[in-house]
Amino acid sequence: MLPLDKVKFCPACGERVVPRIEENRTRLACPAASCGHVLYGNPTPVVAALIEKDGEALLVRNKGWPAGWYGLVSGFLEAGETPAAGVLREVQEELGLDGEVAGLIGAFAFPERNEVILAYHVRARGEVRMGDELEHFKAVPLAKLRPWPFGTGLAVAAWLEQQRAHQA
Repeated sequence: MLPLDKVKFCPACGERVVPRIEENRTRLACPAASCGHVLYGNPTPVVAALIEKDGEALLVRNKGWPAGWYGLVSGFLEAGETPAAGVLREVQEELGLDGEVAGLIGAFAFPERNEVILAYHVRARGEVRMGDELEHFKAVPLAKLRPWPFGTGLAVAAWLEQQRAHQA
């Protein structure tokens, strides 16, 4: 999705958009009286899977990511798809694994990408077959799993906290 600061023309009618106060915020909007389309910049829903397989968490590195960067399997929720079905589809597409949703971890804002992440704990089975989007994957023992401070790392931190609470 094009960031709002790059949008120049109304997607509904093609007029040049202008800043306008809408709902107490400055938003880009179409000035044409016959249109008036407002660009709200709503975040895109993304599903993410903290995949547990054989006592390990599977982390992935997408093509184009810097060396050493890993995250959870994630992808855009598709129209008409439930988040739980979407996360299982992503696990299948990216790692070729079958899985079952063990639970919802939570919803996390990812403002750097204008996304909201719906993260799930997924127990997976099968043999890993990496999809076209991935550069690499690694298996991390659950006891050694550590979060990172943004994006899907927030889901990892929440899941680790949930695990500690269940053990107490």
